[in-house]
Amino acid sequence: QVQLIESGGGLVQPGGSLKLSCVANGRILSAYAVYWYRRAPGKERELVATITSGGHTLYPDSVKGRFTISRDNAKNTVYLQMDNLQPTDTAVYYCNCYYYWGQGTQVTDSS
Repeated sequence: QVQLIESGGGLVQPGGSLKLSCVANGRILSAYAVYWYRRAPGKERELVATITSGGHTLYPDSVKGRFTISRDNAKNTVYLQMDNLQPTDTAVYYCNCYYYWGQGTQVTDSS
């Protein structure tokens, strides 16, 4: 049974940074594209970062230049570095690979 486990969320002031991690209990993260999504209260789920199996990365305009997705195959981990965080980034962040999802990690504006 594949499991994805996110961590790294928390309270952050505007302009601050957080680094989220998504760890898999197998090598699935290196075999498929991996996606970070978020769901803010009262809003639809939003795709915020993609990394393909070949390492190509994609971002929507809402986070481009502030978020960076990366992967460490040796650690079966995908990261989401989030810089210059804003109150609008408050959401639960989810990792997705193939048809597996993590449980989510909360990112909250502390202002």
